Amino acid sequence: MSLNIAIIGAKGRMGQANLAAAREAGANVVAALDQGDDLATGIAAADVVIDFSFHAATAEIIRLCAAHGKALVIGTTGHSAEEKKHLLAEAAKIRCVWSGNYSVGVNLLFALTRRAASILGDDYDAEVVEMHHRFKKDAPSGTAARLLEIILEERKLGAEALRHGREGITGERTKTEVGIHALRGGDVVGDHTVMFAALGERLELTHKASDRGIFARGAVRAAAWLVAQKPGVYDMQDVLSLR
Repeated sequence: MSLNIAIIGAKGRMGQANLAAAREAGANVVAALDQGDDLATGIAAADVVIDFSFHAATAEIIRLCAAHGKALVIGTTGHSAEEKKHLLAEAAKIRCVWSGNYSVGVNLLFALTRRAASILGDDYDAEVVEMHHRFKKDAPSGTAARLLEIILEERKLGAEALRHGREGITGERTKTEVGIHALRGGDVVGDHTVMFAALGERLELTHKASDRGIFARGAVRAAAWLVAQKPGVYDMQDVLSLR
């Protein structure tokens, strides 16, 4: 792969995974940057920048990529809705892939879930189950939240349809509810199952992650794809031609 990549957030767990994935793919890592480093010089030397650092740095990174005409892959999270709206407008001026999950398998799961939800009627009860390691601080996971969004979109339901677990005498399950269940324990990297259950049959779509390297390999794949694109904001569904 003849590609010059700058990695921002290089000292973090995902930064280290991104460095390993870039080198594994044969890319040339021209800069491994972190807090306190000269971002401008590192970005100027690259064809594309991969940023998995801190949300407060995103605006400056986009500005520098625009100034130097560089493509940008963003995996950073934690932006407020208002902040992200502004950043997306700025990112649209450059070539940018911005995704909450860079796993190829997870993005295929998103596409399959949308297809299943569009075909299967409300006589198929939809439930999402996710499991992560004991140290995860939020629930449900971002990936599970996106799966729920997809189901709600296809069934034209609002957030009030969600049922975060069930307890007590809840009555019979209605056709307009979507269940979400978050499990925590051990060192599980991330398991997600979408279930469509009807009378007489059940369809389950499952993705299990065992290595954080899957996200890094997806980010490097996005970087290689992005350099040939026109300015605009894309996500992994675009990278994988899953639209």
